[in-house]
Amino acid sequence: MGLRKYLVSKTLWYLGALIAAVLLNFLLPRLIPGNPVDAIVAQLGRGGAQGETLQRIHEHFVQEFGLNQSIFEQFVIYVGNLLQGDLGTSFSLYPTPVTNLMADALPWSIAIQLPAILIGWIVGNALGAIAAFKGGWLDRGAFLSSLFLSSMPYYCLAVILLYLLAVWWPIMPASGAYEFGATPELSIPFFTDVLQHYWLPFFSLVIIFIGGQAVGMRSMAIYELGSDYVNYSRGLGLPDNRIVRYIFRNAMLPQVTGLALSVGTLVGGALITELVFGYPGIGSLLFNAISTNDYPVIQAITLLIAVAVLIANFAVEIAYAFVDPRIRAARAGER
Repeated sequence: MGLRKYLVSKTLWYLGALIAAVLLNFLLPRLIPGNPVDAIVAQLGRGGAQGETLQRIHEHFVQEFGLNQSIFEQFVIYVGNLLQGDLGTSFSLYPTPVTNLMADALPWSIAIQLPAILIGWIVGNALGAIAAFKGGWLDRGAFLSSLFLSSMPYYCLAVILLYLLAVWWPIMPASGAYEFGATPELSIPFFTDVLQHYWLPFFSLVIIFIGGQAVGMRSMAIYELGSDYVNYSRGLGLPDNRIVRYIFRNAMLPQVTGLALSVGTLVGGALITELVFGYPGIGSLLFNAISTNDYPVIQAITLLIAVAVLIANFAVEIAYAFVDPRIRAARAGER
């Protein structure tokens, strides 16, 4: 199979996956029990609105949100708006456009997760590789500590750090992205305030990520060290630095895949961490949207996550076709 056919085949597969994701993205929020308009009207009722007024408000919102139409008609409208880049209007924060809500929340999620993923990937892989090659007490210590960290859920470490560094020894703020009452602005005091609130959620993510990457890299490096091509290369008298280069190249492939998938799932990857620290990212926005049946916000965030994961996987498969000689050989029909 030539490179062009390979690319066309992969593109068609991922387009099919995208269509399925859009369909599920529309249907799944509607399977959540409860009616979003009932929740809005109930909230207005607690504010003092009376029966007939509530009835008119209910009918207005049902018509405004298109919930009086069939599922098929709603889906056609959803796809039509999606093709025009219109993600709709939030139900619970009506009439705020969903794009505005995501534009406010997305930078916070990226700012806290992307550095954690990249630093965790680099440090974790370096630690795993060094432990595999050095062996001895360094390997045992690094492996056990990394295994312990990688087995711990993100939110457990988040709660532990929150208690230790914000409650028992209060040297860092407990929640939020900045001080309550502050207004986001481009100034040094606000930037300093944001940094103070940044470290706790950042540490809770990067420490776990380092552990997971170190365990994976150590296992791959040990596996490659015992491979036939390594023994054969040693038998030929190849220098160690050249053999090590071969080992790293093969051991890094799964790690690159993991990095791409981590970046792809970055948007929703730290939902609970954001909730624990009250961080105003996409995870907190998604949680609030699910609790209020806010279909447009749920659809927009889950679609963003699906598209990011598909793009990351597609990029990895294309990169593999160029990087891994075994895939090139398979495409050319060699065995």
